[in-house]
Amino acid sequence: MTAVEQSYRFCERVARRRARNFYYSFLALPRHKRRAMCALYAFMRECDDLSDGARASLEALRAWRTQLDEALAGGAPPHALWPAFMDTVHRYRIPPECLYGMIEGVASDFEPRLFDTFDALYRYCYLVASVVGIATIHVFGFADPRAPRLAERCGIAFQLTNILRDVGEDARSGRIYLPREDMERFGVTAEMLSAPAVCAELQRLLAFEAARARAYYEEAEPLITMVEPDSRHALWALIEIYRRLLGRIEQRGYEVLASRVRLSPLEKTAIALRAMFARRG
Repeated sequence: MTAVEQSYRFCERVARRRARNFYYSFLALPRHKRRAMCALYAFMRECDDLSDGARASLEALRAWRTQLDEALAGGAPPHALWPAFMDTVHRYRIPPECLYGMIEGVASDFEPRLFDTFDALYRYCYLVASVVGIATIHVFGFADPRAPRLAERCGIAFQLTNILRDVGEDARSGRIYLPREDMERFGVTAEMLSAPAVCAELQRLLAFEAARARAYYEEAEPLITMVEPDSRHALWALIEIYRRLLGRIEQRGYEVLASRVRLSPLEKTAIALRAMFARRG
């Protein structure tokens, strides 16, 4: 077995074990693209783990960026994912700025801060989510020059959904991602984000942000038909999982402080199966 094949198998194991939402959509892809997405996910997962978790440190993340420099220059850094990841980067011509953007985005979480405006939050969402979307459509394949912009918007929708889901958990960790200008507009204080239940002011603010996310989902909708036919059902599944998560948050009246809102594995499996059968049909 070649080093590249061993590396792809490692990345597939990481994706199966850790990709709670992404992996379900991967199942609707042809094998070569599914393996590439697993390699891309393994890189993203390592970025996240080095910014939030037991191994997190700014020094470790800087060392990871140095490994990326080395890998892009043709070297062989000491991590099991690199052979598969670099094979994917070269095969699908993934822009290096997307990879560096991922690292820059997660590195910013070492300095928790308030986002004064939505424009500032948008920049953060772009770095932690939109660059992932742009890298993903390079694997999926596209010809329409509008596709990267729509992938950017899709990433914004995904990250806003994550922010809504994690409001309470983030606040207890000293992180607030809701824009200060929006909090002031709806009369929401930082203390309200750590309360046992959602108050009326916070509920209105979260509804406002949910509507904003919905608008980005709608804007990104044409992206599904812009990627190659063998990837469209996988992209539909990924968007559907996140859009349903947003719908679940809305259905629960934005009660996101006491517990995390999520889709069950059965629900995500049903979406993945629908996408797989649609592609094969």
